[in-house]
Amino acid sequence: MNGPVALKLADPIVPQIIQILRQAIIEMRLKPGEALSEKEVALRYGVSRQPVREAFIKLAEAGLLQVLPSRGTYVVKISVREVLNARFVREAIECALVRSAAELIDPAGVARIEQLVAEQKLAAEAGDSSRFYALDEAFHRAIADCVECDPALRVVESARAQTDRVRYLSLPDASPLALLIAQHEAILDAIKARDPERAEAAMRTHLREILSALPRLAERFPDVFDRSDVPPHARPMAG
Repeated sequence: MNGPVALKLADPIVPQIIQILRQAIIEMRLKPGEALSEKEVALRYGVSRQPVREAFIKLAEAGLLQVLPSRGTYVVKISVREVLNARFVREAIECALVRSAAELIDPAGVARIEQLVAEQKLAAEAGDSSRFYALDEAFHRAIADCVECDPALRVVESARAQTDRVRYLSLPDASPLALLIAQHEAILDAIKARDPERAEAAMRTHLREILSALPRLAERFPDVFDRSDVPPHARPMAG
């Protein structure tokens, strides 16, 4: 990992540690198979081992860490099965969300999404994949915020734990930034036109981009991926 981020001691510690470690895992600063030590993480951030232990448990529940009693804690490989299942869930929910957003969005919501797309263009021009990734997450969250359905947003954010590492790994090679921006613009245009059908189709195309990138990435980074037990709805990946 990079140098330690200062924790806000007035705020709950566990969520902060979860976010720091999650981001490091997504950005491959903590690599699949790498061991993590409660003691070392606690010392790094100046906290006791208890909040670190709780963060490890939560990240294990999200499928990012494997906690083996008496053996240690490890970053898990990217499971092709879990990524494809998470994408399947995201498509079902986010297509419904974008349909509703196209019907419910107000001018402030449109302006927010337009701003995010504009900032993505700047990040792409600067070659800042990390910034682009953060803006991608904000783009999808802004659409969900228009609908104000917190349970759906929680499910999507949980599913992102599986897809985000692939999304980050794919930038900028497997999925060119210009292509992703064009897909976001198509979603935005449909929302602005208040066209739920077109918005849903554009979102579906965008979320299925990972199906094109995933095989290439699994071939390019074989040590990062677990390709066993591919689900029925994605059998082409089994070959």
